[in-house]
Amino acid sequence: MASKQESAVNQGTQPKGPMGKGPRGPKPKIKSPGKLFARLMRYILANYKFHILFVIVGILVGVLANVRGTLFMQTLIDVYILPMIGAEHPDFGPLAAAILQVAVIYGIGAISTWGYNRLMVKVTQGTLQNLRDDMFTHMESLPIKYFDTHSHGDIMSIYTNDIDTLRQMISQSMPQLLSSGITVVSVLLSMFFLNVPLTLVTLMMVAVMLFATKTFAGRSGKYFIAQQRDLGKVNGYIEEMMEGQKVVKVFCHEEESRKRFQELNEELFTSANNANKFANMLGPVNLQLGNLSYVVCAMVGGILALNKIGGFTLGGLASFLTFNRSFNMPINQVSQQLNSVVMAMAGAERVFALLDEEPETDEGYVTLVNARKENGVLTESEQRTGLWAWKHFHQAQGTTDYIELTGDVVFDDVDFGYSEEKIVLHNVKMFANAGQKIAFVGSTGAGKTTITNLINRFYDIQDGKIRYDGINVNKIKKADLRRSLGIVLQDTHLFTNTVMENIRYGKLDATDEEVIAAAKLANADQFIRRLPEGYQTMLTGDGANLSQGQRQLLAIARAAVADPPVLILDEATSSIDTRTERLVQDGMDKLMKGRTTFVIAHRLSTVRNSDCIMVLEQGRVIERGTHDDLIAQQGKYYQLYTGKMPGFGMAEG
Repeated sequence: MASKQESAVNQGTQPKGPMGKGPRGPKPKIKSPGKLFARLMRYILANYKFHILFVIVGILVGVLANVRGTLFMQTLIDVYILPMIGAEHPDFGPLAAAILQVAVIYGIGAISTWGYNRLMVKVTQGTLQNLRDDMFTHMESLPIKYFDTHSHGDIMSIYTNDIDTLRQMISQSMPQLLSSGITVVSVLLSMFFLNVPLTLVTLMMVAVMLFATKTFAGRSGKYFIAQQRDLGKVNGYIEEMMEGQKVVKVFCHEEESRKRFQELNEELFTSANNANKFANMLGPVNLQLGNLSYVVCAMVGGILALNKIGGFTLGGLASFLTFNRSFNMPINQVSQQLNSVVMAMAGAERVFALLDEEPETDEGYVTLVNARKENGVLTESEQRTGLWAWKHFHQAQGTTDYIELTGDVVFDDVDFGYSEEKIVLHNVKMFANAGQKIAFVGSTGAGKTTITNLINRFYDIQDGKIRYDGINVNKIKKADLRRSLGIVLQDTHLFTNTVMENIRYGKLDATDEEVIAAAKLANADQFIRRLPEGYQTMLTGDGANLSQGQRQLLAIARAAVADPPVLILDEATSSIDTRTERLVQDGMDKLMKGRTTFVIAHRLSTVRNSDCIMVLEQGRVIERGTHDDLIAQQGKYYQLYTGKMPGFGMAEG
């Protein structure tokens, strides 16, 4: 199947380095970080605007409490402490009352800080929950093409690593940045109030700190972006190797797998090392610059206070030095948080890129309904009757037509390509009358599975028409179209649930009796009853505790319980041994009876009794007819059947 081949290419041959230029090549940049941040804020405020309002109030109260407490230090020293020095009978009452007043102020600030941090936990986790819900809901609406062209591990990395970067930013960086902003403004005003010359000295040192922040943060930021993308590549490769571990071991490919992983891991190491190297250097540099600012202000302020220049006092110096620390600290904290913000923006870019992927479009308006015949006229039924009809509402006339679903499928000069540049199906014509069994044979990549993917509109065609009971499939709602099709894929997938529920997946309202009947039809009932808990046996890891053949039988039973009008069997018996196949074939024949069935199989026994066998080669139908007709023609099918055409297999890739 071409899509699988493309998927393998996309997953297994990713370019080296973030931009295909090796681990030290140019690093990617975030597109419109301001718009990304604004979009994230709109997303948060959509559900938590009142929470954020209380958080802002809490931060404001907490900061102002600390500033008021620091300012009070001047009064505490100059008014209460200094007058008592040298006094014969000092009165500690006013001092105790002043200290109590400061304690109350700081207590209010502490309670406020505790409150807004509790609120931010709810805002953070609630936002991430909503993001994951929206991502998963949107992912379910994406076309199959998206999953064929994106590494599954990389998609998983968006749900885990990229979401986690947002957690850190929302819960820590955003409150810290807001708190730091308010602190800087309030402290700066307070320092100007205390002493203008010392404030100017502080601002000069801050300018040096900002220059260092810009230099180091600018260098680390681009590497944090690359780190997130390289992490997605590593996760994608690990997921791919875990799924293909048996193949790796069978072909002794461990060393090559290890080398490829080391290449990807080296790229991740390089980007992560550079990102954290510059980020970790920034903190100590700013810390020492802050210490230098403190020392300079202490020296200059000491001279001013001892000489009482400008009325500057020791209490004022103590308050100013505390403010100096308070002023430098948020700048240092902001510089540290900038890296978290940059990394979060890289994660947000990937999250929103997934949310912005174009969903599968559906312009269909013809729906599938249960029907019954009354006096030869089709009418809609609320109960399942075994009779289906296409419901076509004519809006202009205000009338409704019902067309019986018989399973008549027509391909009329269909051209298709997974990309516009490369067409893989050419002028395909096919006529499947109701109840017929149509078989596709051909070499790997001939286009057999692709044709079945077009019937259920996993992909849309470039040219031609596909009609289902005379209706263009583009006019049928995709959900209703796919509901009319029972599909047993070449690659089975079982969910983490009981055997009963895995079969019931084909028809969610099926009774236990219907599920068991479907299992018997697929000849799965006997092995299911031998399982530890029978139909209630829990399956995990895609049915890892079952053989491949048993998993295939459950997939067939799942299709049987759906009781669809049309069946698509893509190598449905490829993993079943010859003895089991003979037993299953009877059940399959019963299942196919009265239904239009499309079969892709590598065993001639499953296609010999087909009403029409279509031989494909390089995306073209080169022969068609019954088994006897094609044998008589002595063409490609004859060569295949007699084994006289080396290299012409029947399994679909």
